[in-house]
Amino acid sequence: MNNYKLDNLFRKIISDKTVRQAITRESHEWFFSIYFAHHITYETAQFQKEMFSLTENPGITTLVVVAARGSGKSTIMTLSLPLWAILGKLKKKHVLILAQTMPQARQHLKNIREELESNEILRGDLGPFQEENDEWRSQSLVIPKYGARITAASAEQSVRGIKHGAYRPDLVILDDIEDINSVKTKESRNKTYNWVMGDVTPIGDKNTKFVFVGNLLHEDSLLMKLKTNIEEGKMKGAYRSYPLMDDNGNALWPGKYSSPEDIELEKQKTISEVAFQREFMLKIIPDDDCLVRPEWIHYYEDLPEGNYTSLYTGVDLAISKKDSADYTAMVSIKSYGYGKKLKIYVLPNPINKRLNWPEQVRQIELLYATLGGGCSSKFFIESNHFQSSLAQEMKTRMVNVEEVIAHGDKRARIASITHLIENGVILFPKKGAENLISQLTGFGVEKHDDLADAFFYAVYPTLKKAFHQGGSKGHMGPRPDAL
Repeated sequence: MNNYKLDNLFRKIISDKTVRQAITRESHEWFFSIYFAHHITYETAQFQKEMFSLTENPGITTLVVVAARGSGKSTIMTLSLPLWAILGKLKKKHVLILAQTMPQARQHLKNIREELESNEILRGDLGPFQEENDEWRSQSLVIPKYGARITAASAEQSVRGIKHGAYRPDLVILDDIEDINSVKTKESRNKTYNWVMGDVTPIGDKNTKFVFVGNLLHEDSLLMKLKTNIEEGKMKGAYRSYPLMDDNGNALWPGKYSSPEDIELEKQKTISEVAFQREFMLKIIPDDDCLVRPEWIHYYEDLPEGNYTSLYTGVDLAISKKDSADYTAMVSIKSYGYGKKLKIYVLPNPINKRLNWPEQVRQIELLYATLGGGCSSKFFIESNHFQSSLAQEMKTRMVNVEEVIAHGDKRARIASITHLIENGVILFPKKGAENLISQLTGFGVEKHDDLADAFFYAVYPTLKKAFHQGGSKGHMGPRPDAL
């Protein structure tokens, strides 16, 4: 369509309410262009057109959008979409907006309310509306003309059973429900994921559309888990990532960033290079004091054929079964080769449970038998304080056990073998070691580090055997520099 015809069509849409409602009902992009034109300061980018298209597709029941800061993702998804979904062809009746905190949720609703109050053409086409307080103490906007409601709530609230008349939420938008602090520990990350899967997704019906908007903050974050679920076919949906630039350095929004100088100016506005990479390039950047970086982890598909040189299990014991106590952890590894040819394979599904004394005994016996028993398998059990008695008990049960005394700081011990992870001497299974990897990459931040300790107790004697290093028998602490 040439510019002359396009201008005529645009003028007709502006002047004719019937035409305007007809075309904006079918197209979210046209809806935004008409009612939210004051938000458009640059030429619409192709990735933004795709975002509009994804919202229009009723077949996409789960949509995850990760985009650079300032890309318009929240304006499109959290400000415009709730209104278009009601007026447009999706005919939604109950839109629920979820944020990390209640003040953030209220701000989203406030933005919508202000548009309805100040935007005459929008108010004329959608109005009237009224504001209510519901039983969840969340502010709501009711649009009687369409029998619809927009409700705001937070992750701090229970949303189970929320309804608008006969309607359960049929569009749920979750905007930035994670931040850099909430993804620091596995416990917090699991809490968010379990809340979404256990409380949020069940509140809809078969036609409910879930839209997740945010940024990538951790390899194990909610958005990364959703991405994995979609890619592995566990969840039907679409995942899209829109960084500031593509791999060739081309800006995804040329209307806003028309030159390298524009991008450089944006970089200068950010607090640090780390912040720029996270918020604009959508790269997951670990903290500066991270002991093991996620990109260092090397994986294996299958164990090598042939005889292994050692089969060791490190055991880190816990004293209590209380909820606040540490876990008993057992990590098994198989090593192949010696010297510079050494390769260490972490076996999948390490033990990580709260166990009392009898349970610890039974678990070690069971694992020892599962691994094959005999002299080919050996357990290294931390024997500081009371744990020595357990090692002695296992010896009476004919389990090949060696007591170890860990010297020095935990962090220093783990740091002494991280170079082996980085250079691929130590390899991890593709599945079954997620918790161990999480403790290694989040060491010092994660609430528990039992698996990381057990991992060290298994690896260190393997190195001593492979390189015939000296030192006091049973003591762990010197840096294994042989590799």
